[in-house]
Amino acid sequence: MLLPSTTTTGQSNLLEKIESPKDIRLLHRSDLDLLAQEIRDFLIESVSVTGGHLGPSLGVVELTLALHYVFNTPVDKLIWDVGHQTYAHKLITGRRDRFHTLRQYQGISGFPKLSESEYDAFETGHSSTSISVALGMALAKDLKDDPAKTIAVIGDGSMTAGMAFEALNQAGDINKDLIVILNDNEMSISPNVGALSSFLSRKLTGRTMRRFKDHLVERLGQLSNVGENILTVLKKSEDSFKSFFTPGMLFEALKFDYIGPLNGHNLEELLETLETVRDTQQGPALIHVLTTKGKGYEPAEKNPGLFHGIGPFESETGKSKGGGGPVSYTKVFGNTLTEIAKTNDKIIAISAAMVAGTGLSDFAEAYPERFFDVGIAEQHGVTFAAGLASEGFHPVVAIYSTFFQRAYDQIIHDICISNLPVTLAIDRAGVVGADGPTHHGVFDLSFLRIIPNLVLMAPKDEEELRQMIYTSVNHSGPSAVRYPRGCGENVELGSKLTGFKIGQGELLREGKDILLLPIGNRVHPALRAAHGLEKLGVDAAVINPRFIKPLDMELICDVAASTGRVITVEDNVRQGGFGTSVLELFSRCGLPVKTSLLAHPDRFIEQGPQKTLWRNSSINSVAITEAALQLMNR
Repeated sequence: MLLPSTTTTGQSNLLEKIESPKDIRLLHRSDLDLLAQEIRDFLIESVSVTGGHLGPSLGVVELTLALHYVFNTPVDKLIWDVGHQTYAHKLITGRRDRFHTLRQYQGISGFPKLSESEYDAFETGHSSTSISVALGMALAKDLKDDPAKTIAVIGDGSMTAGMAFEALNQAGDINKDLIVILNDNEMSISPNVGALSSFLSRKLTGRTMRRFKDHLVERLGQLSNVGENILTVLKKSEDSFKSFFTPGMLFEALKFDYIGPLNGHNLEELLETLETVRDTQQGPALIHVLTTKGKGYEPAEKNPGLFHGIGPFESETGKSKGGGGPVSYTKVFGNTLTEIAKTNDKIIAISAAMVAGTGLSDFAEAYPERFFDVGIAEQHGVTFAAGLASEGFHPVVAIYSTFFQRAYDQIIHDICISNLPVTLAIDRAGVVGADGPTHHGVFDLSFLRIIPNLVLMAPKDEEELRQMIYTSVNHSGPSAVRYPRGCGENVELGSKLTGFKIGQGELLREGKDILLLPIGNRVHPALRAAHGLEKLGVDAAVINPRFIKPLDMELICDVAASTGRVITVEDNVRQGGFGTSVLELFSRCGLPVKTSLLAHPDRFIEQGPQKTLWRNSSINSVAITEAALQLMNR
């Protein structure tokens, strides 16, 4: 039974009736455009309150509806790359009533999440994984004789990563049924070929044309050598004509059936094409869909970068509700590097598709010949930096902590073994808040401190970040500076860059009863804890190590030996982190010190405000105070 159509007055409430994609399939096709508009209106109003990745999700509303309308999800598996584009998907898969909790503490995730819905076929937060996942699922279904379809939706930005092409390469080789949707919202596509591309797409994607083509191939294949020769000529002429105007040649070379480009906001065209592919496709197919990021919301269409991921804003104007407060660590990093580059022409900055996000916009504008955005290709970016360093330059690779994980082998193999002067600027280190477990940077201390030749440091505030960047770019070998997301401590920034001596910490507070040994953004909470302990009759010393590797062995061991009790604190996992390195130091020095390690526990940390997550992991001032009293049997 079809759901009732909306009235001619334009007033509709279709979205309120949608509890699952099954309800969408009961709609008249003519109502899908109205539903798309309702979804956009809902997303704009809701995300204006919670913040989130609005632009990407507005761009795929029609595509989302078409996919769920044509395919039998969740039996057919829909794999979203990155997950930034899944808000419409979440709305129509039973999460509308909880959408106001998006990215909030204990609310629904901003990304696909298996525990939330059976329609979330795989958890994704990093880019370029969807084709690999979907290919594995498609092969598994083939082995099980399961006829269900597998569809991967990947953005054009995610196609810059080598992993996407590795998956395409294997998919073309094993020739299993797999549908890849290339969501292309790149505005530089030439508009003057749009009409012709649309014409080619209609001719090449129509059901009748596809059936005729398949029939012709079958008949010519029966005509021995003559038929094969004709087929070869026809294939070459079709590919040459089609590929001259479209990117089809690349994907056809990988043995994919290329279809498109399509207008990603034309529901009728999307539905016809998807139904044709669903019913006739054998082997891998790639459907190229052109979309507009931020579609339907003028502020997002005009500034897609800002609305890719935005905090709360005024829905009427698009203006941010934030502002004020201390300068962010990211901004301090970008300003400092730009300042240093004025007098050091060997500095080169590298970003992996996060120019503004890593604070490098001003550097890119000031020194365009010394700035490179390598796209979503962290592995390449790190090795590219190694090549530059081998020729006498000092590259600074600015990447979020969670994404540096993707380039671990390159850090070891291409930079550290050769002891090359490359700086790793590790932004978003520690918990990051609303993006949750796929984006928290709580592993870098553990996986970086074990690498030979690498100097690793973390600032207690924004002024120390400035000095550490200067220290790093003047170091003759590889180094890494990790700093958190968000604002600094509102300390005064110095006028002169002098740097630090490698491996030298600072004694911030003397004390005879216990040593508090925090690193990075946990230093100021530890200082507050020390002042609180003083009121309770506990004399706590506080050391800011500055360096995780090498540790200031003399300073730490001297104070630890005098107090006999030590608490380490870090915004990192406990296993293999800063606290572990301190225990190793005490073991080498033969110090029998009572030690407590405060860090994130052995589980993935969910989304939530940073302060809440620090409290939950017992690494805030209150928890440090309690741990100190417990260690002293108080």
